Amino acid sequence: MNTWTIVLLASICVLVLKIAGYLVPPKVVEKPAPTRITALLTIALLAGLVSIETLGSGSQIVLDARVPAVLVAAALFALRVPFVLVIIAAAVVAALIRLWA
Repeated sequence: MNTWTIVLLASICVLVLKIAGYLVPPKVVEKPAPTRITALLTIALLAGLVSIETLGSGSQIVLDARVPAVLVAAALFALRVPFVLVIIAAAVVAALIRLWA
């Protein structure tokens, strides 16, 4: 199997799952448990993505300038700082750490 075959098969699988989602009756989806699970699943997937992109480099865990930058961004988000300022501050922190290292 080459890359394009895998991409096409994955696309077909996603399309089938999306169509299957429309076939689920609304009374099943509107119950409290599925609603809570989908909300928590979204948060878990986003947390996993952030941790992989922050700590991962190939197949190794690397602690570099990205970690303090993400911590600064998290702190600024907790303080409800506007998004653009958070991105600028995190970029400056990462740049300064890379400059000094």
